[in-house]
Amino acid sequence: MTKIDAINERILQALSRNARQSNMELAERIGLSPSACLRRVQELERIGVIRGYRAVLDGEAVGRGFVAYMTVGLNDHTKRSQEAFERSIAQAPQVVECHNITGTVEYLLRIEVRDLAAYKYFHTDVLGTLPQVSAITTYVVMGSPKDTRA
Repeated sequence: MTKIDAINERILQALSRNARQSNMELAERIGLSPSACLRRVQELERIGVIRGYRAVLDGEAVGRGFVAYMTVGLNDHTKRSQEAFERSIAQAPQVVECHNITGTVEYLLRIEVRDLAAYKYFHTDVLGTLPQVSAITTYVVMGSPKDTRA
């Protein structure tokens, strides 16, 4: 495994801010030759430190302006129940993040939909029909003063 040294850390930070910059720009910013910079980026990709590149979309512009986080508790704490829940959630396009968490509930979901009516449909007709679900709590996002997800 490649060591995440200070130079690799600077590469990762620079790519996190702007993954579309050219290798020449990145190399100049980091203080490496273009060939050395490219080798390091390719190695970070090869070993899975860099798992991919994404476009950050404007939710309003793409019809997903209603954002909420939901906590979901399961009525059965078995591996089989968790796997069944996760398979169902993987099929739900409204769920853009699903995290298995510790605490009083098992999952934290990030939901992005068009509006409140679309959220209600997801809550009632999708999540509400899953037999594993015992508790749902919703937190509606009113603003995001900091969001560094790419």
